[in-house]
Amino acid sequence: MANSSFYILAADQSGGLIYAFEHCTLPGKLVLLALFFASLLSWTVMWTKFRQLRRSQARREDFLSAFRGNRQPLNLYEAQELFRGTPVFSVYQDGCEELCLQMLGSAEVDETFAARLETAVRISPAQMGVVKSALERSVGESALALESRMVLLSTVVSGAPFLGLLGTVWGVMETFGDVGQAGKANLATMAPGVSAALITTVMGLLVAIPAMFGHNYLISSLRGMVVELELFAAELASVFEHKYVDHHAPRREPTV
Repeated sequence: MANSSFYILAADQSGGLIYAFEHCTLPGKLVLLALFFASLLSWTVMWTKFRQLRRSQARREDFLSAFRGNRQPLNLYEAQELFRGTPVFSVYQDGCEELCLQMLGSAEVDETFAARLETAVRISPAQMGVVKSALERSVGESALALESRMVLLSTVVSGAPFLGLLGTVWGVMETFGDVGQAGKANLATMAPGVSAALITTVMGLLVAIPAMFGHNYLISSLRGMVVELELFAAELASVFEHKYVDHHAPRREPTV
């Protein structure tokens, strides 16, 4: 009874993926190698992006809590507090730099910054328009940074099944070529070649399916973060306009 169980287990192990790989030709193995590297690439991109999103969300809450709990919108900029890896902080920093440039003529923060800020004249609506443009530009740059390397993941999603299909078609072609040369067709001669040909399609799907789910989740999350950046940029512009813009001031040319 034990011997029969052993033989059944051995037969099972000799079939399936292991059996197909053992009978795989050189072109098929090259396709499998390419799919292996594609899988490594997709999992690396997904893991990197998941960590980036988690870290950004955590730091975003810390920054927004500090920003909204402070009555002076430039205090965080003046204190040079850094929330690295947080796109919303990058938008805030770029907006503050442009505001200081328009209001003080310089974005440099030194020991005289607080005094210069207290005696500074409010900016005109035209200058505020330049600040808003800087905020919009910063949102765009942050969005591009967030979506970097996502094209690699989408390439794996769309390309892996086709690469696997190429290996299968190539393997089937070689199998029929061998059958033609042998002059006879039977299940025993065709099964190894067909099985080896199909493994590339199976592996292509195994690479593409997790990458597809990861891609869809990341794209949805990244789009949500971009919307949050746009909302924060609008909030920051509103705070700046209320605090530092004189709507009745004579027209002043924006500082270039």
